[in-house]
Amino acid sequence: MDGESSGEVNGQATDAVLIAGPTASGKSALALSLAERTGGVVINTDSMQVYRDLRILTARPTPDEEGRAPHRLYGHVDASVNCSAGMWVADAAVALAEARAQNRVPIFVGGSGLYFKALTRGLSAVPPIPSQVRDDVRARLERDGAEVLHAVLARRDPAAAQRLKPRDRARIARALEVVEATGRSLIDWHRDGLPPLLPPERARAVFVAPDREVLYARIDARFDAMLAAGALEEVAALAERRLDPLLPAMKAHGVPALVRHLRGEISLAEAAQIGRADTRHYAKRQFTWFRHQLTEFAWVRPEEARKALD
Repeated sequence: MDGESSGEVNGQATDAVLIAGPTASGKSALALSLAERTGGVVINTDSMQVYRDLRILTARPTPDEEGRAPHRLYGHVDASVNCSAGMWVADAAVALAEARAQNRVPIFVGGSGLYFKALTRGLSAVPPIPSQVRDDVRARLERDGAEVLHAVLARRDPAAAQRLKPRDRARIARALEVVEATGRSLIDWHRDGLPPLLPPERARAVFVAPDREVLYARIDARFDAMLAAGALEEVAALAERRLDPLLPAMKAHGVPALVRHLRGEISLAEAAQIGRADTRHYAKRQFTWFRHQLTEFAWVRPEEARKALD
């Protein structure tokens, strides 16, 4: 690639590079290296790295790394905000337009499959949900529990309820707030979607796939390094804000367990063990999701990734 915003990669016409992979796979370092070589801009495609409150625990690029190449959509959202895929797409559209105007290669990197899917295949056109409706649904969820709200959803939106498990708190709340705010099923909104920002045929997309055991060892080591770097203090500051536990930032890997430790419910060692295990399970789900949902991504081993993009 020659630093222009469109060109060819491996003989394929491209407007952007997409680098996905499980957590701790080395994809951020790959994106930074590519941005330095091409004059590109790194655009965050990770649903947790958007939150400014969690630089350490979400492994956001360091200030030094951000100084080596332009970075966009990192740490620009407060933890009190539910940054939906729709919000991210709107921000990504601005970042993409900016990259094109500056004649830079946009390099989207992250592990959130839904964000990549929204980028390349479009997104449902669900309108913003009024805060009053969202707060009411969440208050009922806390008071009555997920199974009661699932029964309510079954009456209001049977098709959506049938697709959800009775204890799936977050998805039940989302489906119920949508039908109560709009009068339409979330399924119907998904059917009437927004067009993709970046059609797959105009992007070079790779999924960095390390050996599982090597990856899991890296995840464990990185979580311990995060604790040593101040992740517990970061979570303590977040916990002091007493935010809604259903907010995405409050469910970031490691946050719930570390909050429990801060409350005196479990030891730090137990919290760390839970955080490491949750992150390993998430990595496993990332492999599965990309394999079945985004088949256009070429799977590459970490040691072969740079060559696949050069």
